[in-house]
Amino acid sequence: MQENFEEITNDDLYEHFSFRASAGQEPLRVDKFLMNFIENATRNKIQQAVKAGNVLVNEKVVKPNYKVKSGDQVRVVLAHPPHENLLVAEDIPLDILFEDEEVIVLNKPAGLVVHPGHGNYSGTLVNGLIHHIENLPTNSNERPGLVHRIDKDTSGLLVVAKTEYAMANLANQFFERTTERLYYALVWGNFEEEEGTIEGHIGRSFKNRLQMDVFPEGDFGKPAVTHYKVVERFNYVTLVECKLETGRTHQIRAHFKHIGHTLFNDERYGGNLVLKGTTFSKYKQFVENCFAVLPRQALHAKTLGFMHPTKKDFLRFDSEIPEDMQLCLEKWRNYTLYQKEE
Repeated sequence: MQENFEEITNDDLYEHFSFRASAGQEPLRVDKFLMNFIENATRNKIQQAVKAGNVLVNEKVVKPNYKVKSGDQVRVVLAHPPHENLLVAEDIPLDILFEDEEVIVLNKPAGLVVHPGHGNYSGTLVNGLIHHIENLPTNSNERPGLVHRIDKDTSGLLVVAKTEYAMANLANQFFERTTERLYYALVWGNFEEEEGTIEGHIGRSFKNRLQMDVFPEGDFGKPAVTHYKVVERFNYVTLVECKLETGRTHQIRAHFKHIGHTLFNDERYGGNLVLKGTTFSKYKQFVENCFAVLPRQALHAKTLGFMHPTKKDFLRFDSEIPEDMQLCLEKWRNYTLYQKEE
């Protein structure tokens, strides 16, 4: 189930524990070794941390069956500083579409960080959630209620678990790929086909650690599959509907860049440049105006469906494309009509 959560690299992590195996240490599985040193830690939590790549031996990520030996330096690193275990509740407005005793479904606005991390220690969705409801369950990365996430500058739907049972059940649904997730994305370029599928392992880029990259041969990263359909064409950009089979970090952003259709105004992946179109200064100004009304990547988590953890009925939610993205699309519609009339 761990692969549902954000992929982490050493650059993102903070040390929480560090131990050096003594000279007389007999070979011992790393999870059993850590159980001997960390108070109040369950073996399940430790095993999940190992599988997630949060346990390093001699500065290298190890597999669960690794046996610690004499002289090994064992470190546990997580995505947040240790003091963030004491999250502060904040009265942050939440756009809640549905809530019962097990789950919350909400519509996250662009610009809101989902969980605390380096540089964002407050003002996040999680801070608002723990203000809204006490005793949210935590996943292995200590993120209350979260079974999946979307990027800061992506808008749209999220489901949050309110109980331990709901968290385990929903995490399993994401792992088994039985959830329904549809995104709308505005991407650079036109498509010859009406629909298609992008496949390729996604992992941290070797060239830019802030980006994810696609590795078609599968030697690196984790398997990822994105299906897409053309919704509307604007000559130089295209609105597509994306259906996710997997939920890798930056999956849509990395996959579409990989096939030459970078998301519109996605600064991290180079979509904030004029990648398609004419060389006329008037056109460049038009694109800049579009960037101004949509100052983020053009990506919205529009539809979310899942089986209710206890009631066992399938719930499906749909959210309106937010105003900034609508304004940008309207500009492109008008521009396309203008071009046809000329």
